[in-house]
Amino acid sequence: MESHFSPGYVQNLLQSLKSSKIYTDLHNAAQTEVSKTSVRVSELKKGVQSGLAASGWERKLRNEIYQYLLSHPVSSHPQATPAEHIKEPLLYLRKAQQAWEKRILKSLNSMCTELNIPLARKRPEKEQKELAGRWTELGIDGPDLTQIRPVYAPKDFLEVIMCLQNPNYNAGDSSGTYTLWGLVQLPLKLSSINRLRLLYSDMAINQCQTGVDDSSDIPADMFDSDRVKLGKKVLQAEHSPIAQEYAKKGCPVSLREDLWSQILGINVDEFDVLYYEQLKANVIAHDLLVDSLLYKDVKLTATNDDQYFVFEDFLYQILLPFTRDTEVLSHFARNSASPPKSYIRGKLGDENFSVVYPPNGVIPFHGFAMYVAPLCYLYKEPVKLYYAFRAIYTRFFFRLHSISSHTQGIVCLSLLFENLLQTHEAELFFYLKSVGCQPLKIAFKWLVRAFSGYLSSDQVLLLWDRILAYNSLEILSVLAVSIFSFRKTNLLKVQSYNAAEAVLADLTTLQVIPLIQLSLFSK
Repeated sequence: MESHFSPGYVQNLLQSLKSSKIYTDLHNAAQTEVSKTSVRVSELKKGVQSGLAASGWERKLRNEIYQYLLSHPVSSHPQATPAEHIKEPLLYLRKAQQAWEKRILKSLNSMCTELNIPLARKRPEKEQKELAGRWTELGIDGPDLTQIRPVYAPKDFLEVIMCLQNPNYNAGDSSGTYTLWGLVQLPLKLSSINRLRLLYSDMAINQCQTGVDDSSDIPADMFDSDRVKLGKKVLQAEHSPIAQEYAKKGCPVSLREDLWSQILGINVDEFDVLYYEQLKANVIAHDLLVDSLLYKDVKLTATNDDQYFVFEDFLYQILLPFTRDTEVLSHFARNSASPPKSYIRGKLGDENFSVVYPPNGVIPFHGFAMYVAPLCYLYKEPVKLYYAFRAIYTRFFFRLHSISSHTQGIVCLSLLFENLLQTHEAELFFYLKSVGCQPLKIAFKWLVRAFSGYLSSDQVLLLWDRILAYNSLEILSVLAVSIFSFRKTNLLKVQSYNAAEAVLADLTTLQVIPLIQLSLFSK
């Protein structure tokens, strides 16, 4: 282990394991093994280890370590690097993220002042009982939302990203190789098309894929039935890396729920149910302003969508407890963003009286509910759905609404989209630019929402299969480029931004896997 990981990393891993539930479970299982009459005192250590391995605990421990490795990539920074540099190494992007956070907080506070409503209040007992009684029907009689507005939308965020500039880099130097037609003018490290082909090699055109070869036109015995048989064996193995490898070619609909749970390391037990119930009790006890923001967002997005409106009540049961979940705060250690703070009245600026607001540190924006909506097709139970969403958000989606130089961050994904389109569809890019339509202005909202609400729900899930399997969001940029390529003929006829937007308005008929294959492997 020492050859790959620094002593500090191993120490953090051990600390994380000791504070997790598996440590207690392993301790109890080891005591059970010790009490067995078959274990000799002379071979106590060996006997306990083999007993734990035989009863599946070694595999569970490996899964736990694997989840840690995925969510805490080994840092290339020296050991003494300050925490803020690890969060975001580039100073100008750190400052931009801080300025963006201040702007969001200012928007939230001005809404409080204008509407004369507090950030948080304790509900009267009568209201608590009434809310608890209609917990599964929260959409029927929600709060008054007439004056509530989203704090920001992807369009506002794009304007901030467009203005980012590296003070050490002169974009006007035409002698340099870094001259771009796009909106994002930053010298950041990106994946080349060859690296992407290598990364997504299992999606090559000569490989059978769920999402292509399991269509109703193809006899099930040719691919689908074998794929399901193999999937069942993978599930029996109960090993996260195997499930992740299997998902590279997509997950069959009947197995997706369990495969995703294995990949994400979700195994809901009575303690998890109890924790969810505590979050629910917190929702019932206190009313937060962000609750109204979430209600408004669900009404504006999922409720207006033919595919997701039936899940309205389900969405509230996930999103409202999520705002109270302080476990979510741990992801800020690897996020360029910082959790927003509020102060007790009359103690503004005094850190002794500051609290993270909302408790999970995430202020929802317009479209946030769509991170949850597609998962409603997978999980029937709110508790399981909750932990799946939390795991996906804290591993992937938080990067889609914060400014950073991370290759999976929205800034790099936007730049990757523009680079790939400029390189492989130069004629189309130049033409759209000449008629006043920057492609990123259309594609940005797709990227921020990971295409949720734009593609049909089954295609969103096929796309997210690959995000989980390859542990990468770069496939979002590849798909966005392939959509522009696919609609190229019509796009080359448009004369304005509105006309281009109309050509790309409806993506619900698209099949994502063939499009990605064509984009990556046909040239």
